[in-house]
Amino acid sequence: MGDLTDQGSTAELKGWAALAKQYRDKGMDFLPLMGNHEDSFSYTVEWIDTMKDFIPKDAVHMSGAEYLDYFVVRENVMIIVLKYYHLPIAFPWIKNAIEANRGKVEHIVVASHDGLVGAKYGETREMIVEGTEGDNRLFDQWDDIRAFFAKHDVLWMQGHEHMYQRSVIRAPLGVDSGSWTVESGNYRMPMYTQVMVGNASYKGYEYRYGERELVQNVIQQKMNTMSKGSTAFDVMATFLSFDNKRVDMASYFTEHTIKDNADGAKELANPSWKLFDKFSRTTNRCERIVFPDSIPASTRPVMQFDPQYWTNDCNGRDGSVARLIDGENKTFNRVESTTRTLSWTPGFSRAQSQAQLMRLAYQFMFQYHEAWTPNLNGANRLIPDPESEFDVIVPETTIDLKEHVSLSWLPASTETVSDILIVSGTQNQTGTFSSPYGAPKNIEVDPGLPGSQPDGTAKGPIALPKTATKKWDIGDAVSDAYTLEFKMPSKVSPNEATLAQKTSAGWKPLTTSTCVVNGAYEKSMLSTPPSRPAGCEGQPLVGLDTKDGNRFWAVLQSDVEVALVRK
Repeated sequence: MGDLTDQGSTAELKGWAALAKQYRDKGMDFLPLMGNHEDSFSYTVEWIDTMKDFIPKDAVHMSGAEYLDYFVVRENVMIIVLKYYHLPIAFPWIKNAIEANRGKVEHIVVASHDGLVGAKYGETREMIVEGTEGDNRLFDQWDDIRAFFAKHDVLWMQGHEHMYQRSVIRAPLGVDSGSWTVESGNYRMPMYTQVMVGNASYKGYEYRYGERELVQNVIQQKMNTMSKGSTAFDVMATFLSFDNKRVDMASYFTEHTIKDNADGAKELANPSWKLFDKFSRTTNRCERIVFPDSIPASTRPVMQFDPQYWTNDCNGRDGSVARLIDGENKTFNRVESTTRTLSWTPGFSRAQSQAQLMRLAYQFMFQYHEAWTPNLNGANRLIPDPESEFDVIVPETTIDLKEHVSLSWLPASTETVSDILIVSGTQNQTGTFSSPYGAPKNIEVDPGLPGSQPDGTAKGPIALPKTATKKWDIGDAVSDAYTLEFKMPSKVSPNEATLAQKTSAGWKPLTTSTCVVNGAYEKSMLSTPPSRPAGCEGQPLVGLDTKDGNRFWAVLQSDVEVALVRK
């Protein structure tokens, strides 16, 4: 993800190459990309001289930016590598490359050092909001970039920020983002996924500016700065695994207290990796953003701010139909940001007043607060600095994270009699609460920052469900209870099949046949299950409604992979 060196020195480049060569010689491909530390100190000729032996021979390079911007295709995956700050320069080339290869690939990954939206940085803030007058390359492509990446379901992976953040970036209205067609049948939201893959050094950055609500929903956020109450740094590792139409992401962390190369690496000789973020999805899916239930009741009816687990019908190719029909997001993570300023310079900046700077920030980053367009992170996301006409204050705030819940379809396997459904995104948050520096706070005791609610008050402590662990390790996380409905395809009879879950031991019925409730689901069952025969305790609550198209329903508390199997 860039910054393979600290000072961009010859010695550092040689050190990296010597280490990487050991793995390359064992068959590992490297896709080196240039970060700002190489760009700031190294000559491009030295970068090329070092990296030409690592960049694959079949890489296709951008003309004029060889060994800096290039792509490779591996099976049905296209991976595009971008140099630091090159997105607006390379975007026309990216469009042409994707369109030329679209018929060959199903997954597209863009790997860069920095990103469009950012957490601490972000090209939007640096090149547009605080940008230079006349430098319109990114300004003019802003809508097209988001729409094109959403249309092609891009996974944007980046470094630079020295923290972890997974979010979704929304495409603009009125620009072709291609998320739904009558032929496809399923509604994939007009957005793409952005992942800042975390930290791998003895830097750890605080969370500045907070969520860019106008275009962004933050799904997972983790920082560790070894300062101001944070007692360690993080080392993080994010993996993308592709299998035909499916992609699985898993992110791991381990803590350390190394502050300098001279401290040595013994502390990390046997790291204890902990899973803290994941998703599984396919190219054929339905999805929605599920908001936390901390939203004031008066705001909930506005726009999409809904904490319920419910979705539209999601259609399998075989006639199966799935949807979520009940549940509420009561277990969520909370983070804080620091107070920062945005600035303009007379005769130099795009903005030439405080008002113009605020306009740009609300036009490209933050949600302007009105009753019909509320800002969930506070009514005053921007304040004119009373002490300097050249600054605008972005106040510190408290942010409750959202869930990106998806229903994805895979074709039936030899063990199933229906297509396979993957439910993902319900199990990633456990009730953690972090300061901007990564210091732990208690969401059940500690209030949020003043002004962090839409009405100007502070977010209050939350009464979490008993299942919330408040741990970063999500290996044993339990989601809020939700209800999944699975309508059987017409070719399958309820007499021959039951709803099953894929486990490490294979496909297993969600519950034994004698424990299946006969009848339709009722909302009261989420909190007060109906009586079932003895021996059903501990088994998921599953029912079958045969009066309306043979619909199984199940109350679940985890991400699942389900399908119909023969009894």
